[in-house]
Amino acid sequence: MADPTDDDDDAALFRAAIGEVTPLPQRAPPPRKPRPRPAARMAQRDEEDARSQFQRGLDEMALREAGDVLSHARDGLPARLVQRLRRGQYSAQDELDLHGATAAQAEAMLRRFLQEAHAHDYGCVRVIHGKGLQSEGTAPVLKNLVDRLLRQRADVLAFHSAPPAQGGTGAVLVLLARRR
Repeated sequence: MADPTDDDDDAALFRAAIGEVTPLPQRAPPPRKPRPRPAARMAQRDEEDARSQFQRGLDEMALREAGDVLSHARDGLPARLVQRLRRGQYSAQDELDLHGATAAQAEAMLRRFLQEAHAHDYGCVRVIHGKGLQSEGTAPVLKNLVDRLLRQRADVLAFHSAPPAQGGTGAVLVLLARRR
């Protein structure tokens, strides 16, 4: 062991000068600000990717005009079912009117509406998108948005523009898959 008077050993000299030390009693650490909850970044990123794919789909596909009929059916759906939908023989159990909404608002409203309709196990709903005669530019914005969004949904079996008495080409009847 080194001599406490040795100038070369500063630590030993320090310990000799201080003398005996009494340790402080152990205390609980002070409370810390809680860490923020982890964000579901993957889910958020997936949603952003889906929205960008949806926008690309709008840009790439041919746009519908104001008087065009919207119609789509999943493969393997019985023709009789589609024919009854086309004739308006299914009664709409709920209705969503998108008049006056921006494209972003309409998309959010339509997604939420379809989720609620599926949760209530509705078989048929009506979406009023308007004919787009007031749209800026040539193509009706909401009509094209509804067309693209409904084509991408797994819970949509078929949709067709409503008969004239139910809104004609300004509305669409949507046939939904039942919950499992």
